Amino acid sequence: MVELSTIARPYAEAAFEVAKTSGTIAQWSTWLEPWSAVAGSPDISLLANNPKLSGKQVLEVFVELTKTPADAQANNFLAALVDNGRLLALPEIARQFSELKNSHQGSSDALIASAFPMSDAEVQNVLGALEQKFGTKLNVTVQVDESLIGGVCVTVGDQILDGSVRGKLNAMKTALTA
Repeated sequence: MVELSTIARPYAEAAFEVAKTSGTIAQWSTWLEPWSAVAGSPDISLLANNPKLSGKQVLEVFVELTKTPADAQANNFLAALVDNGRLLALPEIARQFSELKNSHQGSSDALIASAFPMSDAEVQNVLGALEQKFGTKLNVTVQVDESLIGGVCVTVGDQILDGSVRGKLNAMKTALTA
């Protein structure tokens, strides 16, 4: 079976090329986010695979659900996805588009998971240290994860920096049982 990332790659690259050429990278990002959220819904799978609906009907319902008006090129992109049976690949396409955008802009995405809500000053403090450590501009997303007990866990690309109490307890448990 073909990997979803392999299927999504040419679509992500094509969307990024169009966005870069037309100077609408940020706009494409704002379109892809809600599109991928809706496309990731199990109900969309039923819609996209319904043999009683034409591609045009699937596209109309999808556009209505996303409530995200787009330009003609973006609508043509969606139509191509529907026509080729690739609408369900939108979450992976959006992820790869984001990677291409970050690479083009010389930045990376970072996720900071904290046991407690962080103030803007705390986020900026952590962000400054992370940008210095990784040597790149970071687009940060902060989320609260109470299971961490305390501290933060940072994910940048495929690297994880776990400074949480949960992580330290797990490391202690591993050391004691080894």
